[in-house]
Amino acid sequence: MPRALVIGAGGQDGRLLSRHLLDRDYDVRGWVRAEGSNPPPCPCGVVDLLQSAVVEQEIQALQPDEIYYLAAFHHSTEDTFGEDAAELLRRSFDVHVTGLINVLRGLKKWSPKARLFYAASSHIFGRSETEWQDEQSALRPDSAYGISKAAGIQCCRFYRQQEGLFAATGILFNHESALRKPSFLSRKIVQGALQAEQDPTWRFRLGDLDASVDWGYAPDYVDAMWRILQLPGASDFVVATGELHTVREFAQAAFGALGLDWNRHVLTDAGLLNRRSYPLRGNPQKLKQATGWSPTMGFAQMVAKLVQETKSLTEAR
Repeated sequence: MPRALVIGAGGQDGRLLSRHLLDRDYDVRGWVRAEGSNPPPCPCGVVDLLQSAVVEQEIQALQPDEIYYLAAFHHSTEDTFGEDAAELLRRSFDVHVTGLINVLRGLKKWSPKARLFYAASSHIFGRSETEWQDEQSALRPDSAYGISKAAGIQCCRFYRQQEGLFAATGILFNHESALRKPSFLSRKIVQGALQAEQDPTWRFRLGDLDASVDWGYAPDYVDAMWRILQLPGASDFVVATGELHTVREFAQAAFGALGLDWNRHVLTDAGLLNRRSYPLRGNPQKLKQATGWSPTMGFAQMVAKLVQETKSLTEAR
């Protein structure tokens, strides 16, 4: 039975990946930043990634075959009003770089044959000048999140090339599920649609309805993570649908799944955003050719799925 360690097991991807691995008969262990009210579906320990000695001790004791580094410090444009730039960068680098280096060092010392997957982000491309982004596209991050994720990729490449570790990365474009936190745009729209179903007078505000996003279904993306670690060698892979859809289309699909007209419930407020978004469209051909991966559902079907899953979770509480 292969043993997997999921770092960041309490987040959306960590919870979905843990279940995906358990269904494949893995012995799954998780690390979380703190105990939460909704524990992941695997045994978890609270581990401070910044404590290098602790990280090494845990890796030495666990001896994992696969490690999935999904720990992330998320911050939306709304959450960062008034945030000190230096503090934002420091917190981002703590999670996306320093913690990763501690894990890579622990692997090199105690479990050098283990395979590591690092969850990077399309934010590494920033204001890209190309229509499509793939593994060869220039790194032009323009946010603390993107800058630190780009640094994490470079750390994996260094340990892969200089230290001989199996350190693969997935450049993940937007991927959604009912487990998203309320601050995420997809969750806001879905929750707004469900609220409108209950209250015909409900109104809520969104920012730029014309902003275009490459949106995918999160369970497909954790499947891609697993597939990447089954390959003969480590590399970098874009994980995306290759399709762009606007915020307006997302709202239309979410409300439409409930038989509602989104125009009756959505107001626009440009003041919600403090930075302009630039469309990023991923080219997943390398991943498809190497692993046979492809998205399992189209955009409208995915949004309808999110609505139904979120509704079911809400009713179950």
